[in-house]
Amino acid sequence: MPSHLSADRPAAQPPGRGPVDALISQTRRLKGDVDAVRRDCEEEASDHPRERWQRALYDLALHQLNDLDEHLAQLRDGPLPTAAAPEPPVPSQDSLLSRVGSAEWNLLTDEASWSGELYQILGRDPAAPPLTLDELPSLVVDEDRPKLTAMVTNCLVDARPIDGEFRIARRGGDVRTVHMMGEPVLDTDGSTASMWAVLRDVSELRRSQRAVNETRDSLHHRQKAAHHEHRLAAELQEAVLPPWRGSLRLPHRGPRTLDLASHHLPASTHTRIGGDWYDALELTDGETLLSVGDLTGQGVGVTSNMTMLLGAVRGMAMAGARPGQLMAWLNQLLDATVQPALGSAVCCRYRPATRTLAWAQAGHPTPLLFRDGTGRVLDAPDGVLLGATSGAVYGQAEETLQVDDLLLLHTDGLVPGHTGPAAANLLLNLAPRLTGTAEDAVRTVVEEFGGSEREDNACVLVARVMS
Repeated sequence: MPSHLSADRPAAQPPGRGPVDALISQTRRLKGDVDAVRRDCEEEASDHPRERWQRALYDLALHQLNDLDEHLAQLRDGPLPTAAAPEPPVPSQDSLLSRVGSAEWNLLTDEASWSGELYQILGRDPAAPPLTLDELPSLVVDEDRPKLTAMVTNCLVDARPIDGEFRIARRGGDVRTVHMMGEPVLDTDGSTASMWAVLRDVSELRRSQRAVNETRDSLHHRQKAAHHEHRLAAELQEAVLPPWRGSLRLPHRGPRTLDLASHHLPASTHTRIGGDWYDALELTDGETLLSVGDLTGQGVGVTSNMTMLLGAVRGMAMAGARPGQLMAWLNQLLDATVQPALGSAVCCRYRPATRTLAWAQAGHPTPLLFRDGTGRVLDAPDGVLLGATSGAVYGQAEETLQVDDLLLLHTDGLVPGHTGPAAANLLLNLAPRLTGTAEDAVRTVVEEFGGSEREDNACVLVARVMS
């Protein structure tokens, strides 16, 4: 298993402020736009259930954008020091709600190591020793202790990754909700030597989501048009919380233009948490963003940054960045950090009015286009730079699609044992069978290549042109 990067290691230098500050400025402009629309709605607000529900959704969107703002700021400024390191002025508690803390518990020595952020999140004195795994439940409210115990036991005994939430009681009676993700670190003989975890305070986010749920339920009972309102709720939540695992759902404002389906194929060793992703988002101008890619490495350190990365990609696309420029900015953002690094990515922007697909790639398998029972690899953009530095310019290509065309995006490793042209040829051989819906196409790909053991995770995303 690869080594992990502790939030306390001094070798990690803060990234250059230029590109990250640019992303922060874009995020804050988007926050300002959302807040302005919310204020306009509040001026005409009443106590109607629908308008209460809309206000709750605006609050949720702003909380998500605040989270993205804080993640980018943490990326720029670096981690907080531990008690053993020189301490700068302590940020306000509100600014820590979206920061990610890390911890390691060594089972062989019974030693624990916490990052400075984790002390702040859990409300502990930085001078105090970190709690052991046996002592950690003392911070958890009584009702949630069995949940934490089960998560830790499954991780240490059955090598299952941790991904769950529990409530902690801080000094003064303040109760906060914490999201914890972790995994075991195995010794050379395969036994569990230690456990890594990252934790984040999600109290305000959950409060906003509860408000959305409560107002949605009220609206459901009072109006016959609840289905329309639920669709709007999904649209706004999709815009700020990327579903990088699971099914893809697009909120359709008009006629359906793309039929989408996707699948994540896990590595044979299920304890390996990978950095592969797929994503789709309907943009405000009616275009659709499609992206597939992966971050280098494995483990919690990669996974904890996935939401931040997808939030940045979505934020840049919402701000109008075309695929070539978006790839350059994304590379600058990740190139300025120690971890994670961009392994590969492809970003597409589909314009339904002209059926035009604009796309760019970075060291990634080229999209495949299937039409009338045959398939081909799209022509690569001119000037594309693989493994580019932060000052690189990425080429961008355009392709005019037709009704019933099928576009297939995938990460490396989809075809076990094959990469590059060899993998592309095996996928192109499926062309006569890819004639149904996008879901049928994904099912065919998974049936063909999902049964073999794979060393790494892989993702596939299929889009069929509907009209």
